[in-house]
Amino acid sequence: MKSSRLFKGSMITALALGLTVSFAEAKQLGAELWGSAGNGEQQFLNITKQLPDIGFVISGENAKINEHYKHKYGSTKLDNLGFYSISNDAKMKTLLEKYPEFGGFTPFNMHIFKKTGVDTTWVGHLRPEVMASIVGVTDPVAIADFKEIFKSLDSLVLNEMNSSKVNNLYFDSLPAKPMMKFSVKIELGENGDLDSWIEDFQEKFEAVFEEGGYLIAGFKDVKEGYSDQEFKYPAYWVYSLCHFPFSNAVFNDIPEAGIFAPCSLYMYVNESKDTLYIGMPKLANWTAIANIKDTEKNEYIQKLDTEIEKLFVEELGAVAK
Repeated sequence: MKSSRLFKGSMITALALGLTVSFAEAKQLGAELWGSAGNGEQQFLNITKQLPDIGFVISGENAKINEHYKHKYGSTKLDNLGFYSISNDAKMKTLLEKYPEFGGFTPFNMHIFKKTGVDTTWVGHLRPEVMASIVGVTDPVAIADFKEIFKSLDSLVLNEMNSSKVNNLYFDSLPAKPMMKFSVKIELGENGDLDSWIEDFQEKFEAVFEEGGYLIAGFKDVKEGYSDQEFKYPAYWVYSLCHFPFSNAVFNDIPEAGIFAPCSLYMYVNESKDTLYIGMPKLANWTAIANIKDTEKNEYIQKLDTEIEKLFVEELGAVAK
């Protein structure tokens, strides 16, 4: 088996100084982005170098995406836009075994952006309790354990960025169905070779989505990462999925929405080895948490959510759950 492949509803506050925001008490905090004056790229790179020291693994580096936008589309409104797919594999093992849905954010994106003409660089990620809500985990103990993982990361970011500003993204509610989920029946045939079945499915998946205009921006073999330990599932992997024209259309105007990018799409084989389970947070979550009001952008979001489900069902034989 292969192991790699290639706001308007927000406000800048002084929360870092201990102040409160009364209007937000009825809302949910979707993300905290920490801002530092000027070009904070070097501070961010210093953070990435220290991630292994606090147990985090980088499985995908998609840096300076703004330069690709400029090259491909002729212009960009951003001086920096980067997505770093990270996870704390050691601490996620038990959580993934109990709630494999956490793969929707394993890895998750550590995000950096700077708008052209604005003297602030922002770094942050989606809040862990919101990640848990999106994937459907309601166990308070599991959520508390998940949140604990992020404390050292948030402390590192806050200190290294020397942040004097906090950009908080507040939202009212998630979509009624924040996840798309599928299952595929596994037919091993006479040889009973699960690895061959998985490789064939991965190749077909990648071909279908690449032909559909999607980019495979990363691949993480979760099972292989625990090769020196017992792991509940016979196979478990996560794709990082991107749609370049869509990301250009959204992030140039609303770079805060990049906390979701690239999308983590998990796939795992159950213990009986007869079913592949698939899940991915819907793009509709972007509309809710980044408070996207633009009609054209939201129509694009709805189009891709529908298109992704259609590709799984019609091209890959998956059953929507």
